[in-house]
Amino acid sequence: MNYIIKRRQKACPAERLPRRVPKRYIILGVLLWILAFIFIFPVVMTFADSFMSEEEIAQNYGPIENNGSSEDNGQAYADVKLIPEIVTLDQYYTILKGNTGYLMMFWNSVLLVLPIIIGQVAIGSLAAYAFSMFKFRGRSAVFALYLVTMLMPFQVTLVPNYIMANAMGILGQYISIIFPGIFTTFGVFLLRQFMVHIPRECIEAAKMDGAGHVRIFFRVVMPLCKPALASLLILSFIDNWGMVEQPLIFLKDANMQPLSLYLSKINAGSLGVAFAASALFMLPIILVFLYGENHLVEGIQMTNIKDS
Repeated sequence: MNYIIKRRQKACPAERLPRRVPKRYIILGVLLWILAFIFIFPVVMTFADSFMSEEEIAQNYGPIENNGSSEDNGQAYADVKLIPEIVTLDQYYTILKGNTGYLMMFWNSVLLVLPIIIGQVAIGSLAAYAFSMFKFRGRSAVFALYLVTMLMPFQVTLVPNYIMANAMGILGQYISIIFPGIFTTFGVFLLRQFMVHIPRECIEAAKMDGAGHVRIFFRVVMPLCKPALASLLILSFIDNWGMVEQPLIFLKDANMQPLSLYLSKINAGSLGVAFAASALFMLPIILVFLYGENHLVEGIQMTNIKDS
């Protein structure tokens, strides 16, 4: 009997046998799936409702829109459906063809977000290079101040930014939002955490070849920081695409406001158009995240934030 057992162990080593998954991992996996479903369900429902006809949407969400009726004893409810009975693109046609305000607000968002992203990458990479490569007095204290300002909510700086924009005469213009958005601390923090882990041998080899800081920055450091730069681009786009407080306070002209503010007014006519507008608003964020998911995870992992 022992001979047979030894033969089986030799034919099937222990490391090749499937390991039993602990119960705590199974429970954790189930909880994560439940949380993922809870978070993704409103997005799926929005896209599904955007393809419904106005009659079906009114039938499903009529009691909620009317805040209850005498037939349901004042109780508001909705008939949630993920599969439309009749698929229609009328709402999308109304937005893209018949509603010029939506496209105008869409380009307003692009004009706001694009300069902020480019500025954050440019300013953040230069500041991160200085913090990681230069040794000067007070470097740790200045970087600690960066961390303190990063922990503060941006609502704290709205009033000082408003006063400064008013004093500079740029209040009501895009530049009053772009300037504070460019000089944020998160980009500096993320890129600095990545640059401090670049092997010093690469920097010393470039210096021995006669390269200065400008050449080292563009030829050595920036190519190695592509994962961190991709993470910064994705996170910055997601954060600034849905900005509400800044344009609401700094932009008085309604024609200059971004799409995030326009969505609160677009559902005054019909819920179907509101669902379609919300779906189109979320689509760039979803596409950017799906396209750059691997870069985002790789960039955050390679920063080794907890080891610094």
